[in-house]
Amino acid sequence: MLTSLHIQNFAIIDDLTMSFKPGLIMLTGETGAGKSILVDALEAVVGSRAEVTSIRAGADKAIIEAEFTFYKPSKNPVLEILKREDLLEEPASLILSREIRSNGRHIARVNGRLVNTTLLREIGENLIDIHGQSEHLSLLKVSEHLRLLDSFAKSESVYAQYRQTYQKLNEIRQNLAHIHQLEQESARRLDLINYQLNEIRSAHLDRDEEDSLIVERTRLANAESLTSIMQQTIFILDEESPDNKPVINQLGEVLHQLNSLLRFDPAAALLVDQAHTLFETTSDLIRNLHAYLDTIEFNPKRLDQVEERLNLIHSLKRKYGNTIEAIIQYADQIQAELDEISTATDKITDLVQQEQELLSIIRIIGQKLSYLRHQSSEKLSQAVEKELQELHMAKAQFAVQFQEITNGNEIILDNGQKVLFNQLGFEQVEFFIAPNPGEGFKPLIKIASGGETSRLMLALKNVLTAADQIPCLVFDEIDQGIGGRVGMIVGKKMRQLARFHQVFCITHLPQLAAYGDQHFGVSKKMSASRTVTIVEELTSERRVQEIAFMFGDINPSTLQSARELLLNVQDQDSIMTA
Repeated sequence: MLTSLHIQNFAIIDDLTMSFKPGLIMLTGETGAGKSILVDALEAVVGSRAEVTSIRAGADKAIIEAEFTFYKPSKNPVLEILKREDLLEEPASLILSREIRSNGRHIARVNGRLVNTTLLREIGENLIDIHGQSEHLSLLKVSEHLRLLDSFAKSESVYAQYRQTYQKLNEIRQNLAHIHQLEQESARRLDLINYQLNEIRSAHLDRDEEDSLIVERTRLANAESLTSIMQQTIFILDEESPDNKPVINQLGEVLHQLNSLLRFDPAAALLVDQAHTLFETTSDLIRNLHAYLDTIEFNPKRLDQVEERLNLIHSLKRKYGNTIEAIIQYADQIQAELDEISTATDKITDLVQQEQELLSIIRIIGQKLSYLRHQSSEKLSQAVEKELQELHMAKAQFAVQFQEITNGNEIILDNGQKVLFNQLGFEQVEFFIAPNPGEGFKPLIKIASGGETSRLMLALKNVLTAADQIPCLVFDEIDQGIGGRVGMIVGKKMRQLARFHQVFCITHLPQLAAYGDQHFGVSKKMSASRTVTIVEELTSERRVQEIAFMFGDINPSTLQSARELLLNVQDQDSIMTA
């Protein structure tokens, strides 16, 4: 339910905060006082188009904020949207806000976080239905009619079974289409896949071999240069000639001289240790150089083998991937495709059998669903027409019209009839209305606006109240064209509707206003040479005066009528709760 509404700098509203209770909430006041502005503000905060012209003169932006509370959070689709968008606050509550800026860049927030107006509108459509002058009419959406009929017929569980079976059938048919496509391409693909797979597998690739092959190729290709470098280095370090005294011998002499130094200065032991370490390190280096020299191989045949192997790897990389890892992954991929092609016939047989089984289930469930829908459609029509008669639309007729599916899959029913079906079933549904005799049935979207529309919506809401999950309903101009006696009937029905929804009603009829659980008076006054809308919650004597004023001038007679009207409503409530 809507618990509070804050409006700032919107039209002639300066700064206004309203708190609401459950039940039936009445808004009354003279024409032009600002009642419709409140409706416009509600529309804006739930995502409808917001005009810059609605900003109060002299302000740079208008702000509207609405707070909602959920009494049955497990059943509210809004919470699913909030969870999906990671916008849910604990405990389950919701604050929508809208800033309408003079520069045209409006801002929408959900629980304090910026959102786009599309998401705001999606949330709002599940929160508030505004009937009357608004476009925000959920019952005028043809896509909703089938859901409402199923709810009235109590066929939701059957429809859920049907939809689940239909989804399985779709999955089976998608798999079949994929395998049939593979079959059509298999003759051409099989030769190619086998060739590619054989080329890759026969190479016996190792993920790490390329780097080691490149190092080996470099050594084989430069064996002569490596040998020369090693020989020259070893000659300098370890070979003596008339022109060369090896470094190792010179280091030996250095070590000998420093050992002699110890006889005169024992503190020179550190220098001796350093010389000894240098001598040993050089000796190790000479041994390692000889060992490395022994590994250098003059092997043109092996060099050719390495070059050939690297060329093969490079060729496979050009065809199948930039790395050996990518080539191996590609081989695994086409192996899986080859396995799928080889088992296609068995899979097709199995899937076709599953398809026929699912079609048989759809035929059974779909016919049951159609039966429930058709059986309930007449009951729904009669119930709505009865409501309309009580709402002073005695000649109005209501009908649920069924149309064949025009775009779907074919199925043969038990009676041999061929029909098309889709995810909704075997038929499409739309609600039609004939408000006046002789005019014929028209889609709901084509009916007149204003009080006629609102009364039709009220009738539908009363009949379909269990099916309708939208918590807040707003009725504007519902009293248009009706008198006091019918106004009391409308009041009773709205009171009944308010047992399941929070209902807001803007009215000029005192007979209707008396049924409110909460009553707000809307007026305007001049403040600092500017017009300002004032909203006051009316209780006790103040409410009596407002209803008396709706009869005409406030005088003893109208005050008495107002008190009698309120007392009559209280008596009706007592009878209903007894």
